[in-house]
Amino acid sequence: MRTTWDIFCTVVDNYGDIGVTWRLARQLADEHGLAVRLWVDELQAFTRLCPEADNDADQQWQQGVDVRRWPACWQDEVPGDVVIGAFACQLPEGLVQSMAAQPKPPLWLNLDYLSAEAWVEGCHGLPSPQANGLRKIFFFPGFSEKTGGLLREASLLARREAFCQSPEARTAFLQGLGVQVQGAARLISLFAYENPQLGEWLDVLAAAPDPTHLLVPHGRILGDLGQWLGQADLPVGAVHRRGALSVQVLPFVSQDDYDRLLWSCDFNAVRGEDSFVRAQWAAAPMLWHIYVQQENAHLEKLDAFLALYRRGLSDAAGQALTGLWQAWNTHKGMGEAWRALQAHWPELCLHARQWCAVQAAQPDLATKLVQFYRNSL
Repeated sequence: MRTTWDIFCTVVDNYGDIGVTWRLARQLADEHGLAVRLWVDELQAFTRLCPEADNDADQQWQQGVDVRRWPACWQDEVPGDVVIGAFACQLPEGLVQSMAAQPKPPLWLNLDYLSAEAWVEGCHGLPSPQANGLRKIFFFPGFSEKTGGLLREASLLARREAFCQSPEARTAFLQGLGVQVQGAARLISLFAYENPQLGEWLDVLAAAPDPTHLLVPHGRILGDLGQWLGQADLPVGAVHRRGALSVQVLPFVSQDDYDRLLWSCDFNAVRGEDSFVRAQWAAAPMLWHIYVQQENAHLEKLDAFLALYRRGLSDAAGQALTGLWQAWNTHKGMGEAWRALQAHWPELCLHARQWCAVQAAQPDLATKLVQFYRNSL
């Protein structure tokens, strides 16, 4: 019999939580032959990532995964061999009681948030004994061999290379989104939270000597974009031009199409966790808008990743990259930081590919989870 895995997701950050768990569930089912149940508390967010899904169904099969609505749908279900609570979500009390009552309790994993902070390596894999006798184990994604790795399907990089080596595939994909790139315009994707620095960045792009085509998937940044354009309504597909800058709003796309969008662009501004990791696999220069936490704890996570990511860059390129990311995330000096980055563009492009190759040499998150379970038997 196949091993059964339960993954629980509470949607907090719109699409980041469900984005990670949906990718993980699909990969575990497809590549590792596992019976996976994905429990989601907000199907509206799930159906944005999986348009063919039924927003009203308490149970449905999607791409080999048994997708359930919870907590309403949890009624006397037998827990799987592995139970994953994503991002410290609170599991149903009935489930926890059922886990404790099993002759052989399931492996209970808390899949935590991604971080490059030094303490992660020491906490990865540590157990947390519970009052009912169960053990919850912390599993941390990360960037080193001492962590749980990053989500990456086995065929991902090969598919990316095939796509990038085919101008016809890129053109056809963009045309399917209604995008017509003019001449040698630099293509930039923008997926971000609200950010008052957007206008200053767009001013610089509009005044630049070379053209830029900015693609903005539907999301929270549209309010700031509309304010800069002086338009309250930004319909999908319309192109707005100011100086050297063309701006186009895209529909919210599936995860696979979002990967293709990242592969199509010369620079990707991303947010949260899921799109942040996918931008790294796109192997192009990027900008991360990190999710804001209380007491600016997110800035420590940002600095920790930058310290790791900039290794191998020249001091000047590393400082320019750090300056851009800090400007975007602290809401100051974005225009000047973007101009400073341009002198290092070729080096940053090469570095993005090298970083991707280094990370791809390590086992991926799904593989490490499966191996961890096997080692626990």
